[in-house]
Amino acid sequence: NGITLLERLKIIRSNMDKDCLSSKITDIFILGSGMVGLSIAYQLKEKYPSLTITIVDKEPEVGLHSSGRNSGVLHAGLYYQPESLKAKVCVKGAKRLRNWCENERLPILNCGKIITPQKPELDGQLEVLLKRGQENGAVVELIDQQQFNELAPDGRTSSGRALWSPGTCVVKPILVIQRLKQRLQEQGVKFIMSEKQWKIEPTKREAMLDDKIKISYGHLFNCTGLQADRVAHQFGVGKEYTMLPFKGSYWQLREDTPFEFNTNLYPVPDLDVPFLGVHVTPSIDGVTYLGPTATPALGRENYSGLQGAEPLMMLKFMQHMATQIMIDKKMRNYFYDQAFEWLPHKFLRAAQSIIPKLKMSHIKRSKKVGIRPQLYNKIKRELVQDFVMLHGNHSTHIINAISPAFTASFELADYILDNSNLTI
Repeated sequence: NGITLLERLKIIRSNMDKDCLSSKITDIFILGSGMVGLSIAYQLKEKYPSLTITIVDKEPEVGLHSSGRNSGVLHAGLYYQPESLKAKVCVKGAKRLRNWCENERLPILNCGKIITPQKPELDGQLEVLLKRGQENGAVVELIDQQQFNELAPDGRTSSGRALWSPGTCVVKPILVIQRLKQRLQEQGVKFIMSEKQWKIEPTKREAMLDDKIKISYGHLFNCTGLQADRVAHQFGVGKEYTMLPFKGSYWQLREDTPFEFNTNLYPVPDLDVPFLGVHVTPSIDGVTYLGPTATPALGRENYSGLQGAEPLMMLKFMQHMATQIMIDKKMRNYFYDQAFEWLPHKFLRAAQSIIPKLKMSHIKRSKKVGIRPQLYNKIKRELVQDFVMLHGNHSTHIINAISPAFTASFELADYILDNSNLTI
C-alpha cells in the first residue's frame, strides 16, 4: 500500500496484545530452510543487516529434502530457453555460489561436463544446446571423438561429437546448506525447527506455531519446496497450480568396476520435458552416481516404499498424467522412455546408451534418492518448465524451484527480492 516495511511493523506492534507474552515480531518471515529460503535470508542480511529474520521449518535439520538431496552439480546454463528466468539466473548464480564455496573453503570437484548424443539423430540437438549456452553466457564448445575419448574413455558418443562445459563443477549440497545456516545464525537470523503444525493468518500477517507462540511479520517468503503450492493456496494465490512429485533414484558404480569417470557425462535431453535423463556424476566423496530416474512418486516425500505415500494425491497425479499422455506427444515420449526406469533392466538400458559396456554387475542401488517437485498448470494442462514467483498478501511465493534452483540460488534470491512487493 505504498508504506515501508518499517511503517508496517510499527502498525503491527501497535495492534499487538501487550499482555501476550507469547507474541513475537519479525521483519521477515521465511517458510522453508532449503537453499532458496536460506539464500533469500543471506542476500537480505547482506543488504540490510539490521533486519530481523525468522526461518521456520517442519524438519529438525536443514537440507532433509530437495536441497540436500540433489546431485550437487553447479549447472552451466546450457539447457534453458534464452530469456527464461532459469537462463537469466543460472550462469551468474553458478559463479556466485562457486566463489562463495571457495571463500568458505568447502570442497569443490572441478570436473566439467560432457553432453553426448545417445542416438545419431540427436546430434543436431548439440547445435541447439551450443547456441542456447552461448546466448545464456555459458562457456561451452563442441568437441570431436578424440577429445571425447580423452575426457570420458568409458563413455560413448553416437555421432563422434559432443558438447564440453569445462566450468561445470560438483559440490556437496548438505555441506553448503549447513554452512549457510551457520553464517546466518552468526548474523542473528532465528531458526525455528520441527514446526509441523504451524498455521498462517495472511490478513493479519500472523503465524501460530506448535507451542502457541504467535509471530507477527512484515513480509513472508514461501520457500517450502515440495509443499510450496499448498502454502500459496492458503494465501489465495496459485490455485491453478498443483505439484506432481517425481522420484529421482540413483545407482552407483561398484568399487571394483573397470570404469572411471572424472567428469559428468550427460545424454542429450529431450528439451520438451523437464528431465535430463540418466547421467553420470562423480562426487566429492569419490562415489560415481548414475541417475537420477524421473518416475512418478507415491507422495511428495515418498523416498522409500510406501513411506510418505499420499493415496488421494496419487489418484489426482494419475488423472493429470493420463490427460497429458493423451494430448501431448512429448509426454507420451516421456512415458515410454523414462517413466519406468525404476525397473533395473530399464535403468541399465538407459545408462548403456552413454556407457555401452556397462553391466548390471557393475552397479548397485544407492541410498541417494530425491523428489522433484514438478509444477503442473491444471488450466493450461501442462508441466511448467520455468521458476514461478507469485505475490500474495504481504507475501512472495516461490514455487517450482526445481533445477537449477540450487545452482542459481544467490542470483535467484536477488531476482526474487528485486521483484517482490517489498519496500524497505
